[in-house]
Amino acid sequence: VRDCIQKTLTEWSSKIGQDQNQETLEVLECTVAQALEKINPEERDELKVSAKLFIVGSNSSSIRDAVDLACSALGVAQLDSVIIAPPPVEDGINLSLEYLQPYWKELESLVKNKKIVAIGTSDLDKTQLEQLYLWAQVKPSSNQVNLASCCVMPPDLTAFAKECDIQLLTHNDPKELLCEASFQEVLQESIPNTRAKEWIPLWLLRYSVIVKSRGIIKSKGYIIQAKRNVS
Repeated sequence: VRDCIQKTLTEWSSKIGQDQNQETLEVLECTVAQALEKINPEERDELKVSAKLFIVGSNSSSIRDAVDLACSALGVAQLDSVIIAPPPVEDGINLSLEYLQPYWKELESLVKNKKIVAIGTSDLDKTQLEQLYLWAQVKPSSNQVNLASCCVMPPDLTAFAKECDIQLLTHNDPKELLCEASFQEVLQESIPNTRAKEWIPLWLLRYSVIVKSRGIIKSKGYIIQAKRNVS
């Protein structure tokens, strides 16, 4: 992720030149056009567009921004599936249903507005997944389990998922895919006059475009949003 961000920022910075005073900007839209392939509408039915969303900040409205930007970047009206990684909680605090609810409500709204077809979760144990399932109007279709935390799926989680028709998937993402300090460091290295310490990452979305009939990845990438926090 860090390498992708650094390469994009460096290439973007070299193209805009020095005539733009980045110190005064509230928004920097850093895109390398040739690195992003929009989906041909004629091929849309043959492709599955899935995403995993990592919330870095604690604002549930970030979800709508992330989905809208992903749809716009890929040239599609909706995403086939979105998995949300639990937003960060303070050390010593367990992830609760109350903490997840505002994020899930935002996802449910996007399903009802036909921006997403299916929604899923990541790293929930059996109790957390059951609580979410019983409360949610739009039920989770999948739950990712980290390979680092278990080499065998917990039997209680497997039984519950089978009973409720929830697909269990595996992943090996680190607990924190991109921390604030790492983002600011790569920003400073790539665009030195940006006042990197003022920029806070809000969310990171990883997308994959898969050819359904062949099960191969046609394209994949990251989209990240950060805000400038000027005190």
